[in-house]
Amino acid sequence: MIQDSLIGGGLIGLASVALMLSQGRIAGISSITYRAIFPSALEPWALCFVVGLVLGPLLLLITTDFVAPVFDGSWTAILVGGFFVGVGTRLGSGCTSGHGVCGIGRGSARSLIATLTFMIVGVITVFLLGLVL
Repeated sequence: MIQDSLIGGGLIGLASVALMLSQGRIAGISSITYRAIFPSALEPWALCFVVGLVLGPLLLLITTDFVAPVFDGSWTAILVGGFFVGVGTRLGSGCTSGHGVCGIGRGSARSLIATLTFMIVGVITVFLLGLVL
C-alpha cells in the first residue's frame, strides 16, 4: 500500500512538472476543470486533463482487483458539498492540488498558508463530525 502511494505521489509530481514545463500552467484541478467547462480560448489540454481524471480510476477498476470505496450519502449531499468546494476554491484562489502540490513545491508562502488552513479545517471538521455522528 505504501509503495502504491509513493508511485501515485510521484506520478502526480511528474504530471505537475510536465504541465508547468509544457503549458506554463499550475496543475490546480479547480482551475483546470473551470477552463475545461468554460473555455475562454481553445485549450484542449484542459479537457484532456479532466477526461484523464475520470478515465484513470475507471481504468484502475477495469484492469485490477481494486475495490472502490462506497459512499452511502445522498446526491443532495454530493451536490451541496461540491458547491461548497467550488466556492471555497474561488475564495482561496485555488484548491489543495494547486496550493499543496504545486504552490508549496514552488516555495509560495501564500500556498503554504492556504494548505495549512485546508488541513487544520479538515482536521477540525473530522473531529466535530466524530462528535456528532
